[in-house]
Order: sequence, then structure tokens, then C-alpha cells
Amino acid sequence: MERVNPERRVSLAQQLVLELSRSILAGELPAGTKLPTEQAFTEARKVSRTVVREAMSRLQAEGLVETRRGIGTFVVDTTRPGDFQDSQHEKGSALDAVALIELRLSLEVECAALAAQRATSSQLQAIADALGEANAVGPLHQDSTRIVFEFHLQIALCTGNSFFIDAMRHLADTLMRGPQSNVTQQQRAQQVREREQIHAALAHQDADAARAAMRLHLTNELHRAQQAAQPPA
Repeated sequence: MERVNPERRVSLAQQLVLELSRSILAGELPAGTKLPTEQAFTEARKVSRTVVREAMSRLQAEGLVETRRGIGTFVVDTTRPGDFQDSQHEKGSALDAVALIELRLSLEVECAALAAQRATSSQLQAIADALGEANAVGPLHQDSTRIVFEFHLQIALCTGNSFFIDAMRHLADTLMRGPQSNVTQQQRAQQVREREQIHAALAHQDADAARAAMRLHLTNELHRAQQAAQPPA
């Protein structure tokens, strides 16, 4: 039997996670939907059972699906009273993007610090995999927002705090409903460097450095969003 490179396996699992999470958050797979069986996934996707199991495990960790023993895996209800989408103002506007990043600043800075203290080796590997995907995706890719935010979500998962994780999951839902962000090549290169700094701090288990790196990254994102929100002269 042909051996699968571990990095290739992770990439395949990540791809399956991104496709399914996008469909779930977009409402294409509503709550209660039963996902195909493990065998059906392996036959349809031409991937191993290990890839499917890793993908399902990631989706469960993100709170998007649940497995009922002897019955199957089902999409869970990702909406709750008071969710962000219940807000009265129009979503997807430049001002809305500013408000979201302001919220992320108050949330993700401490997420990064806790992740640096609590992340396991397997979680750090998941963050590294998500980082590689985020740095490689082009800004015009239809899933670029989701792929980039996966890096941030993996950091939140390391906290082990369900409140942080739920908040980040709802943020992902809100971001998926908005338009893709437009950045220049120079800005994209800066974003890559900033994410690398965050990852380096996490890998060294340096909470202060992780906090500072995440604050710098989101502060710069806020400045970019504020510039986009300004009316033309």
C-alpha cells in the first residue's frame, strides 16, 4: 500500500475541512444535515480514512459537526440568539469591517497569549499547517477569507476555553458573509510577515511576544480597514 506523506495528509484534511466548513457557514449544509459516511468520503474524494477522520475531528473541534455513535455525523446549529448577524446595521460595509477588527483586537490578543502557554505539539503543528495555507492563498481565491481566518481559529482552539472558541467561530460566520478584502502586494507581504511573527512567538511559548505580535497584526489590519472606510476626497 502506498504511504502518504504526513504533510500531504494534513493538506488533504485541511482542504476537506475548508470545503465543508465553507458549505456549513454559507448555509449550503444546514443544521441537522447528515454528512456522508467515512467510506463514502474516501471513495468520492479519493483520500484515506485517516484524512477523513482528521477532517471530522477538526470540524468537531470548531463546533460545526457532532458525531452520534452508531448513527453518523451531523451539522450542528451554528446560530444562537444574539449572534452577530442579528445586528441591525448592514453587513459587509467598510465600517462593519472596522468594527469587527476592533472586536478581534479585544479578543485575539489574549487568545494568542493563552495559546502560547497551552498549545500542545499537535496543536502547534495544526497552526503551522494553517499558516502555510494562509500565506499561500491568493487574495482573489474564493475561500481566501476562510483560509486566512483558519490560522486565527486554530490559535483560539489552543486556549481550551469554549467561550473564546465560540466567539471566534461566530466571527468566522460573520466574515464569511462579507466581501473578500482587497490588499496590495505590499500589504499582503506585510500580513505574511506578521503572521510568521505570531507563529514564531507561539512556537517559543512566549506569551508576551505572542500577545504583542497579534496586537501589531490586528492594529495594522485596523488601520487598513479604516483607510478603506474613509470616503473618497
